Amino acid sequence: MRESEIRSVKQRFGIIGNSPLLNNAIQRAIQVASTDMSVLITGESGSGKESFSKIIHQLSARKHGPFIAINCGAIPEGTIYSELFGHEKGAFTGSTEARKGYFEVTNKGSIFLDEIGEMPLNTQSMLLRVLENGDFIRMGSSKPQKTDVRVIAATNVDMLQAVEAKKFRKDLYYRLSTVPIFVPPLRERGDDVHLLFRKFASDFSEKYRVPPINLSPDAVESLKRFRFPGNIRQLRNLVEQISLIETEQRSIDTEVLLNYMPPEEKNQALTLPNGQTHGSKHDSHSFAEREILYKVLFDLKNDVTELKKLVFQLLDTGKFGADIIQDHKDLFHNMEEGDYKERPPVVASDALLLKAAEPDKGIINISDSEDFKLNTQDIQHEEETDSLSLEEKEKELIVKALKKNNNKRKHAARDLGISERTLYRKIKQYEIENQ
Repeated sequence: MRESEIRSVKQRFGIIGNSPLLNNAIQRAIQVASTDMSVLITGESGSGKESFSKIIHQLSARKHGPFIAINCGAIPEGTIYSELFGHEKGAFTGSTEARKGYFEVTNKGSIFLDEIGEMPLNTQSMLLRVLENGDFIRMGSSKPQKTDVRVIAATNVDMLQAVEAKKFRKDLYYRLSTVPIFVPPLRERGDDVHLLFRKFASDFSEKYRVPPINLSPDAVESLKRFRFPGNIRQLRNLVEQISLIETEQRSIDTEVLLNYMPPEEKNQALTLPNGQTHGSKHDSHSFAEREILYKVLFDLKNDVTELKKLVFQLLDTGKFGADIIQDHKDLFHNMEEGDYKERPPVVASDALLLKAAEPDKGIINISDSEDFKLNTQDIQHEEETDSLSLEEKEKELIVKALKKNNNKRKHAARDLGISERTLYRKIKQYEIENQ
């Protein structure tokens, strides 16, 4: 898909940012819009999931039909069925007349069910029937009615965990997640945080007729390190507060910025390393420790391979001169110059060497020895293409963790010390199949 198409969608729907995760989510929304499949949008609260539901509807063949956004968590459990599917007169106390539900009035259009993880189980059963057969029954009626509605759902909860806890129907989850779209949290979008800050600062400058606020370089770095658990909504509120209160100082430094952050988040904004945008310090530190370990193993492997080559050369040529050091500088790179000259000469005292000695020539030559051939054939034919690259070892660890946890990504991610989202990206990157 061309970048110009993604850029056009951003401009049309007011989406700010250039992070790869955001662009990937937009690309998937564009691709699925032309179909009629149900979509499940996942992401933290305040990350902008509703914008993606509008992209899907407006780019679809249903764009001229109705679009309704419903927050399932905001409707009382006792009335959500009636709100979605309608009711007949006398269906319950106070129902003095029949009423159409949202699925009836959005016929030929799209309905966005936000926070679908909060939907009661009995309502989930009717929603599954609508998705599979296109029919529903009003409360207080026994007559099925038809509707043609595209369902776009969104949630900020772990749906697989909700399924395991029997709070969400497994069949409905798989029916909804035909095409999943993940909207990244703000802390995983890098420089997008500053872009959004500037956009909101400009908006509030125009709204309140004040000069726009701007951040000093150190404040920009602190902003990027802030986790923003409330995501874009929290950032917008932060910028609005500063725009209204800091009337005398429009250039904001780190000290002023931290005054507007929740106390429990201030230390994190100060102590996290530059550029770190992922969830927890534990995840990052664990991965960094493994990365260092892989590097040590890789260096050790190189030294062992070089040592094998040295032994083979010694056994093959029978020469033990100081020029060996020059031929294997990588192996002796930590020795001070001249160290080898002060060391005593190598003495061929091994029984194998003595057996193959040729005293008349004054040298040791064991290359024709049967014992030599027998004991060095593995060295001679060993391939040096063995790899301890970080990528291969990381893939190996992921495969083992998935096998151990029966492909349950949440548990595998916990064992690996990384977030479930990071594990998902790694599985896609390395094209790992179910184990």
